[in-house]
Amino acid sequence: MMGWETWVIGTVARGLALGTPLLLGTLGEILAERSGVINLGVEGMMILGAFSGFAVAQSTGNPVLGLLAAAGVGVLASMLHGVASITLRANQYVSGLILSIFGLGLAGFLGRSFVGVPLARPLANITVPGLANIPFLGPMFFTRQSPLLYIGLGFTVLLWLVIYRTRWGLAIRSAGESPATADVLGINVVRVRYLCVAVGGALAGLAGGFLSIAYRPSWTEGMTAGMGWIIIALTIFASWEPFRAIGGALFFGALYHLSFRLQDFVTPELLKLMPYALAVVVLALVGLRRSGRARGAPASLGLPYIRGEK
Repeated sequence: MMGWETWVIGTVARGLALGTPLLLGTLGEILAERSGVINLGVEGMMILGAFSGFAVAQSTGNPVLGLLAAAGVGVLASMLHGVASITLRANQYVSGLILSIFGLGLAGFLGRSFVGVPLARPLANITVPGLANIPFLGPMFFTRQSPLLYIGLGFTVLLWLVIYRTRWGLAIRSAGESPATADVLGINVVRVRYLCVAVGGALAGLAGGFLSIAYRPSWTEGMTAGMGWIIIALTIFASWEPFRAIGGALFFGALYHLSFRLQDFVTPELLKLMPYALAVVVLALVGLRRSGRARGAPASLGLPYIRGEK
């Protein structure tokens, strides 16, 4: 195999690994925002999921239980945002920011005794028999990848089907576009939004659990390293479309990988800024290209729904 082929295969394979939590988190945020609720607390939910998942996996010796705990804690954290933004009709942006700050602080405080402790039994990567032998594609997509990658890809298809091919998807889109009209049609807007926020929280928690149980099986304070904010940017970059999230997650996952791989040639501090700087550039270009409301953004995104008001 030629040198450039090895380089491409390695970059894509590691990009998929690092892109897995980005994909999971972006899918969850797409679902929540499709219902009209923007949650800037992704970073907080991820870090709480990373800590709780590691703590449960370490104490039980079962990484699957750890991932379930991470998803469960993500749901609980998302409900704080749900109560504030849906029931109390607080500013969704402020509520999400508070959730991020709260999550980072709480996880850092509770996880002090776990810092530097390796996970006894991490979630093992898998190789798909047969498919791993496909030239070029096999080593990238089907060799020693986390099961969560395939779960994320499967959930992408499921989310697309739900949004565009089911009555639940119609209810979700209606709650995000025109909640007053949805209410008139008999759709329980509050219930729909709570459910979408909860599923989004579960996926964000699972994304955090992936980091501490599968990708880097240990606990480190602040190990999400701003991925939650990349997820917010990816949701806009993907135009709230599930399948576009795959390409975005792979792209930014590859950037994360390159920020480590190119340290012999470029200043490490500059490379670490690369994913975040490029996210800002991409969003700026998207903003210049579009006029008015961003294409694909729900009309009522970020707006509380008060029954009886248009």
